[in-house]
Amino acid sequence: MILYAESNFILELAYLQEEHEQCERILDLASAGHLQLIFPAFAIAEPYWAWVGRRKRRQTVHSELVKELRELGRSAPYAESVEQFTEITRALLVSGEDDKLRLDQTIERVLQVSTLIPLETGTIRMAIDIQITTSLGPQDSIVYASLLSDLGNVVRPEPKYFVTKNSKDFDNPDITDELSRLHCTLCTGFGEAYGNVRPIAQ
Repeated sequence: MILYAESNFILELAYLQEEHEQCERILDLASAGHLQLIFPAFAIAEPYWAWVGRRKRRQTVHSELVKELRELGRSAPYAESVEQFTEITRALLVSGEDDKLRLDQTIERVLQVSTLIPLETGTIRMAIDIQITTSLGPQDSIVYASLLSDLGNVVRPEPKYFVTKNSKDFDNPDITDELSRLHCTLCTGFGEAYGNVRPIAQ
């Protein structure tokens, strides 16, 4: 059995989001050899870009808060309140480094139990075509092109799933029909994906 996943699987685990426990169970199944977990190589790098954007936003918020608190602190009635908010502003900076550490550790864990689809010239060209024929943006089109490329090489008649939380872009008839022709089922949540692979893996 094959389960394809993308960057939001990694982000779910790293940041302990609402379905991270299901992602943990999927990793356990892959580690035990019950399923083959596959990621586009592009999806391993993508979470770092997301982290950079997240860190920049927090740094911007931190700078603005520090300025406002400095002004607020000049007013006697709010002096004590400023002290309380100072801890929050400090947390904005610390959390960014904590996020990076968790992201590094999560990617290392994922790499130990998964296979990567290499990003090749043909994949990029296919992704460009996909952007013309679908509503997928550049990043999603590279993920999808990687998936289609690998599915075209899989001849074994085993169950195949693609899990993503990005239902807005991937859950449309053209994409689900194309995946179905390649004997792959779309899952739009990690709980749904785990529910599908667990009975087959047992």
